[in-house]
Amino acid sequence: MNLDMRYGNHPEDVRRYDTADLRRHFLVERVFSAGELKLTYTHVDRVIFGGAMPKGSRLELVGGKELGTERFLDRRELGVINIGGSGRAILDGKTIDLAKGDGLYVGMGTASVGFENADPSDPAKFYMLSCPAHQSYPAAKIEFSKANPRKLGSPESCNVRTIYQYVHPAVCKSCQLVMGMTVLEPGSVWNTWPPHTHERRMEVYFYFNMAEATRVFHLHGRPDETRHIVMANEQAVISPSWSIHSGVSTGAYTFIWGMAGENQNFDDMDNLAPSDIR
Repeated sequence: MNLDMRYGNHPEDVRRYDTADLRRHFLVERVFSAGELKLTYTHVDRVIFGGAMPKGSRLELVGGKELGTERFLDRRELGVINIGGSGRAILDGKTIDLAKGDGLYVGMGTASVGFENADPSDPAKFYMLSCPAHQSYPAAKIEFSKANPRKLGSPESCNVRTIYQYVHPAVCKSCQLVMGMTVLEPGSVWNTWPPHTHERRMEVYFYFNMAEATRVFHLHGRPDETRHIVMANEQAVISPSWSIHSGVSTGAYTFIWGMAGENQNFDDMDNLAPSDIR
């Protein structure tokens, strides 16, 4: 298991970062690698996120010194969404089939978690996000058709989108993890505008389904001190609780969002007016 460690950053320090510093601290340029389990550990709410792309043998989540536990989920919970070909998750010996677009919640205390391909010629890509937990809930498969849809935006503001809530109180129980996927309609490029913050929760964005030349300009920083991070296909970015959450692209894209923090109220946001942004 490949684990990259990222530390917390104070907003007063971040305002002095140049482009290279911003990318080094907040951007994950490669989430998937064939035959590997690549994860990033951010000290922002101690979230772990990344991708499993099985090639031959099963890929297993394990504990260790970095987590301080024998097993990965001894003190954590996990959300998974498959964006590739059909695959399987194996939880304590039980196999769960996951087609493209299917999700999975795995509760604290699950002893073993593994990932396999169903068809080696069309490998699965399991994107995952984990956070600390203090309560255990049952594992739940969330088929794409069972995710809770919320349609937002308008053509006039170029942000017509459907937010599919996977790990969310409307779908399944979790301790503090909230996770879902947002699909934009053709011609829409803003994932939200005006932006917002939520001081009570951090967020990780994973952008995918992008053409090779497409780029997302992910907005970052405090409302009155904004920066941007330019992102390509299948890259992820850490948005601390003090940072705005918004982005715009040069073409079509989809993204998976995941949050951890004080509560699970999706609408608990500190909304901003366009005039607040600098």
